[in-house]
Amino acid sequence: MSLDITKSMTTAASGMRVQSDRMRVIAENIANASSTATGANGEPYRRQIVTFKEAVDEATGASVVRVGRTAHDPSEFKMQYNPGHPAADAAGYVMLPNVNPLVEMTDMREAQRAYEANLNVVDAARSMMARTLDLLRRG
Repeated sequence: MSLDITKSMTTAASGMRVQSDRMRVIAENIANASSTATGANGEPYRRQIVTFKEAVDEATGASVVRVGRTAHDPSEFKMQYNPGHPAADAAGYVMLPNVNPLVEMTDMREAQRAYEANLNVVDAARSMMARTLDLLRRG
């Protein structure tokens, strides 16, 4: 039984790690949502997306999740007419990042909820281990 609880904690801890990494990437996206290219022919910041992959923890044999890779969102950049901007093209349009702050906030909320759910699993497993040890000491 102790081994199963340890596997549960290992799996939940891996979920907490990937959601933490996901939050970092979301924060980068939000921080760069208003940035522009430095010149007329350059591209602005491109939104990043975290991917996940399944793995097995070598120490416990538990199924865990790991960050796969951070991919770039292939969606189109936004265009804004601003002929006075240094990054404006010949037609007066400035390319803006393909970051939608509303989408990023939704993703952040989802990552936060997933982190909290995994934290609850760790807390429950720790509590179960403590109660089991208590019973074994009494018996």
